[in-house]
Amino acid sequence: MASITFDTLKFVRRLKDSGIPEAQAEAVAEAFKEASGEAELATKQDIERLKQDIERLELRMDGEFRLVKWMLSATFAGIVALILKSFF
Repeated sequence: MASITFDTLKFVRRLKDSGIPEAQAEAVAEAFKEASGEAELATKQDIERLKQDIERLELRMDGEFRLVKWMLSATFAGIVALILKSFF
C-alpha cells in the first residue's frame, strides 16, 4: 500500500493565510492527515500485478471455453446422428 506525504505545517500556514483561525486550521490539517492515512492507493506495481492476473484468467477461460465448445459440438453431432438413424 502506498503512503501519501503530507506537510501539515504548510497546510496549516495556507489555511491561516486564507483567514482561518490557527486552532481551526490545525484541526482541519490533522483531520485531513488522518483521512489521507486511511486511504488505500494502488501503486504501479499493484496495477501491473492486476494486469498479469487478468491475462492469466483470460488464458484459462479461453482454454475452458474451447473445451465447452468441443463438448457441445460432440453432443450436437451425437443428436444429429440419432435423428438421422431414426429416419434410415
